[in-house]
Amino acid sequence: MEQLSNYLHVQSIAKSTISELKNVIKEGISEREIVCITEDIMRANGVNSFWYHGIGAFVHVGKRTTISESGKGYKPSETLVGRNDIVTVDLSPEFNTYWGDYARTFIIIDGKAVGVDALECRNNEFELMDGVKVEENLHNIFMNYIKPDMTFEDVYLHMNEVINQLGYINLDFAGNLGHTIEFNKDNRRYFVSGNKTKLSEVTLFTFEPHIKHRSLEYGFKREDIYYFRDGKLFVL
Repeated sequence: MEQLSNYLHVQSIAKSTISELKNVIKEGISEREIVCITEDIMRANGVNSFWYHGIGAFVHVGKRTTISESGKGYKPSETLVGRNDIVTVDLSPEFNTYWGDYARTFIIIDGKAVGVDALECRNNEFELMDGVKVEENLHNIFMNYIKPDMTFEDVYLHMNEVINQLGYINLDFAGNLGHTIEFNKDNRRYFVSGNKTKLSEVTLFTFEPHIKHRSLEYGFKREDIYYFRDGKLFVL
């Protein structure tokens, strides 16, 4: 893929931004402040635009993490991060027309962000860590399941069943679990029922389940970009 280096570059900016946010997100900072700081970090690293309705960072704090909405109407709130809390951050950087797309969930314990992966958290008994672990598990299941000749619908139906079996709910307002990476957001094709496009027919695609446990009031996100090369799956 001739354009792969461009995608790797912009996605690396998204990943490094999430790493920097571990030292930014803490008790008392507002959702709006997180958005502003996050977008400033990406601009400082060379990002010149944001492909998702001009929004670079789609951030929700606390119980607002269950909200699923289009970026067309998104406005960050003044909700403050609590001492033991949760924050979802979904990034949409664009560099010379190439998209990055990356989301993680931060767990806040005793006022500090402990990281976005389960192994980074020493307090694995904290109940909100279960959602982070389930997100990691879903991506592992996804990677082991999908094949180039499968359709987007095949994957959607299987992964939604997995989410249900794990005791979670798909929160996405449109019901999808990811989309193709394009140069125009209106051209995206989704992991939804009825999409008979085969994975081999597209170049790059995301997997981004937005979920909540049936008995809890918090949502979780984890998003990566994937692609097939010579029949083998890779993470961007």
